[in-house]
Amino acid sequence: MSFVLGMDLGTTGNRVAAFAPDGRKTYSAYYEFPQIFPQPGWVEHDPNQILETAVRALRDVLKQIGPARVSALGITNQRETTVLWSRKTGKPVYNAIVWQCRRTAAECSRLRDHAAEIKAKTGLPLDPYFSATKIQWILDHVEGVREKALSGEILFGTIDTWILWNLTGGRVHATEPSNASRTLCFNLKTLDYDPQLMDLFHIPRGMMPELRESGGDFGIVDPKYSEGHSFPIRGVLGDQQASFFAQGGWQKGVVKNTYGTGLFLMAGTGSQIPESGPLINTVAWKMRGHVDYALEGSVFIGGAAIQWLRDGLGILRSAQDTEELAGALKDNEGVYFVPALAGLGAPYWDPEARGLIIGITRGTHAGHFARAALEAMAYQTRAVMDEMKKLTGTGKFQALRVDGGASRNNFLMQFQSEILGIPVERPEETETTVLGAAALAGMESDFWTQEQFLASRKIDRVFKPCGDSEKSESYYAAWLSAAEKSLGWAAAGSGINPQKKRED
Repeated sequence: MSFVLGMDLGTTGNRVAAFAPDGRKTYSAYYEFPQIFPQPGWVEHDPNQILETAVRALRDVLKQIGPARVSALGITNQRETTVLWSRKTGKPVYNAIVWQCRRTAAECSRLRDHAAEIKAKTGLPLDPYFSATKIQWILDHVEGVREKALSGEILFGTIDTWILWNLTGGRVHATEPSNASRTLCFNLKTLDYDPQLMDLFHIPRGMMPELRESGGDFGIVDPKYSEGHSFPIRGVLGDQQASFFAQGGWQKGVVKNTYGTGLFLMAGTGSQIPESGPLINTVAWKMRGHVDYALEGSVFIGGAAIQWLRDGLGILRSAQDTEELAGALKDNEGVYFVPALAGLGAPYWDPEARGLIIGITRGTHAGHFARAALEAMAYQTRAVMDEMKKLTGTGKFQALRVDGGASRNNFLMQFQSEILGIPVERPEETETTVLGAAALAGMESDFWTQEQFLASRKIDRVFKPCGDSEKSESYYAAWLSAAEKSLGWAAAGSGINPQKKRED
């Protein structure tokens, strides 16, 4: 039997999985790497630890299946996270600045007069979430790096490019449109880096990776990483595009949500780039000369709120406890959580929003906090889906396809169905980012056809709304009121009137 591999380069760890022709995940390995918080609002990773854990997971799987049985490898990754490294030595010049990092909020504020131009060209709001101001920060704050970049000695990449460059022994410095479209430098219409935006952010063009199609030739894995037997890398996709691909996102009317560190909703728009309002226009993928676009709503804090309750406050033993704790309460008893722990993403886009838990009384306990964190994922999903309905002209989506770690929480999935008023469809394989990477590589290496892949997709459970719709609406209205109170709080702490700032 032959296998196709998926490599998922995540925010908290790296996974490699092998899939058989019938779609079964046969072997998998996963390793976490440390999160680095140099100061409030800053998030970094060590690029070498990202590489080391990715290679360790790859080798573990290859030892199980034998490298000679691999048809191809597909790569998917946390998208906007930024790495700069030396072309000569291969060493990073600074830690990776993670997509969650807010250190460039002031720079985004300084450039706000260009926000409309940036949105028109890239489909993205001007926000620290994306790569360009992270690149600019490293160029400006690490001694000697800008000078080296101008002389062609420094390379930039999102995590796909960093790992690809290493896996191919420095032979391939490339990316593809789903990742490039998250940099604030990529023009959705020309499908190339935009010269005016590159100048605006003072980024030398020579740093940028070559643009290739999402499905295609990305070189050969160096034998030192693959147990002495090389095999091709045949696809690269950003993580949310990969999960959308695994959910059959090329089919009309599909909308998916990934419940991971953040929440990421995506709906396809085909060859059209519609008005995106507070959402994001992005490239879904480019394959065989054809580009598909998508609308995306990116919510910064989803499952990360559960991690914070567990690791930051110490009030949970494990994330799995939340289902039992939340289900033990008859309702939320008026406790709401706005998890603006890294500002708020879609549909608010407020980097100065801060986390808020409201409705606390002497009777509040860990169960209320756990339930409020789960409910917050459902409310944030509803806020984005409401915007998607407006922008696509869809009266009502027929169902929501879900994936990611938190989608295994039955309480959350049922509550999500109640808040949306539509079915929620959970596949058997909820780690769909790694599956999507493997699916793309498999299709590009004739391991699968699209029809064969879709036929292998199996549904675990469909959650349907069965509660009081009026009560669900009252819950959601209360959370929206709480979210409004969290906006601009960082500015308020600086003595600035947040209401006036929002009006400005």
